[in-house]
Amino acid sequence: MQVVATPDGRVSRAEAARFLGFRPKTLAEWHRLGVGPKSHLVGGRRFYSLEDLRAYADGSKLVRPEAA
Repeated sequence: MQVVATPDGRVSRAEAARFLGFRPKTLAEWHRLGVGPKSHLVGGRRFYSLEDLRAYADGSKLVRPEAA
């Protein structure tokens, strides 16, 4: 699946949701609950790294480190 990423490998919440096969609201709820792939706040918006999304999709990283 092709996702639109910034040059440093960040993707928006909408792109991350599309990559994982969920809705953006699901990722927002996961963030609120402290689960899901790690995200970063930049300028008031949530971004995800492609590396973290791939690790989450492979099952090797199921919970954000700060939530564990």
